[in-house]
Amino acid sequence: MNNIEIGTVVKSTGSWYNVLLDSGEMMQCRIVGKFRLDDIPLTNPVAVGDQVEVHPEDNGQGMIKKILPRRNCVVRQSPRRKHDLHLMASNIDQAVLIVTVVEPSLKPGFIDRFLVMTERDEIPVTIIFNKSDLYDAEDMEKFEEMKAVYTKIGYGVLLTSVVQNVGLETFKQLLQGKTTLVSGQSGVGKSSLVNAIQGHLELRTGEISDYSGKGQHTTTFAEMFELDFGGRLIDTPGIKNLSFNDKDKANLAHSFREFFALSKNCRFGGCLHRNEPGCAVHEALRRGEVSELRYLNYLGLLEEAEDQNYWERNKEY
Repeated sequence: MNNIEIGTVVKSTGSWYNVLLDSGEMMQCRIVGKFRLDDIPLTNPVAVGDQVEVHPEDNGQGMIKKILPRRNCVVRQSPRRKHDLHLMASNIDQAVLIVTVVEPSLKPGFIDRFLVMTERDEIPVTIIFNKSDLYDAEDMEKFEEMKAVYTKIGYGVLLTSVVQNVGLETFKQLLQGKTTLVSGQSGVGKSSLVNAIQGHLELRTGEISDYSGKGQHTTTFAEMFELDFGGRLIDTPGIKNLSFNDKDKANLAHSFREFFALSKNCRFGGCLHRNEPGCAVHEALRRGEVSELRYLNYLGLLEEAEDQNYWERNKEY
């Protein structure tokens, strides 16, 4: 068989990919050679959501020979190999980040770290605060504060509880008719929330790592599901930590959308919004027009980016 088929990658299990061909057939495929994204090494060169060219083989399997141009993608630092990147998903309409105030507690800066990943391609994001049935008055106050911060700058915010049936219909409507990356901090109840609106999916995601004499390899199981009510959902394993190795200082400043909008009024081009004179972001912060929470998270990420870039420049292979 020498014909070429076009399909969408719907599941990644390391070296094998399930591809839904445009003809409707599901084919298990491998990749040929090495694929790179902007000359940056990837732990998983093919992402769920990728449109690919497949060469079918006589045994019923296929070889992925080409990745078609991506409309967008979400990239993070590999959780196992700090000098490499990991593709979470591609060609999505939106992303949903699921967090909770309690059980587990929301990690400082976690939301902003995720938004940095999606802002590059201007991917719309809704932040879902799950397990609201566990919130006491203080927790609800914290939620309202966070809601005010992120809705002000254009992100969606939703409160949900599977136990109390809070926000489930709104969540369902949010996913309808779109391809959505759903991600979240480990233990936030992501699977329970998704299964509450589409029970038969029975989401099961996890990370497996193994070590060999040639180095450490991480296999991340990501999968795309068709929704009965219309749309596609890309489920990814729970995230323990988010770090970056592909962000320089200027790009990081641009990834905070309200800072980027103000930066045209800064006295100096390339202002990093720290202690530079005539910084419009600093002035807005002083007037209470910019969230102090976001600003402090930005400074933390800026310091991390500087440290990471130093080690990148001086690393040894």
